Amino acid sequence: MNFMNIEKFIPHRNQMKLVDEIIEVDVETAVTGAVVTEQWPLFRDGYTDPAVLIELVAQTAGICRGWQEISRNPEKAVPRGWIVGIKKAKFFVSRIPLNTRIITRSENRVTFDNYLEIYGTSEIASELAGELILQVYGSEGIKG
Repeated sequence: MNFMNIEKFIPHRNQMKLVDEIIEVDVETAVTGAVVTEQWPLFRDGYTDPAVLIELVAQTAGICRGWQEISRNPEKAVPRGWIVGIKKAKFFVSRIPLNTRIITRSENRVTFDNYLEIYGTSEIASELAGELILQVYGSEGIKG
């Protein structure tokens, strides 16, 4: 499943839109692909910092949320951004080279009222590059 218009699902544009393709998506999980470019945040001297994996997990989870919104009401669905807290972040690489393909998975783990906990992983060449738990709290409702 490769959606040509990722902007339907997340509000990110230009150099802040890191996701290049949606591989899988449903109401609880999403899998995306991205390739490191020179325009990415934290890119310097041919590499990007692994902290960018936090944003990849957040955008992947945002695609899942966008899917939920479009499934419920396609005419009124508007991609929304989140302010995300980092509960846990483990990085297994020290830097990520230009043109590296990253596969990111997100899973909604805990949902309570306006709180959402997201578990995410990023892989490079089938090797774990990062493992994260993100927290989102929103006034507009996060319930699945």
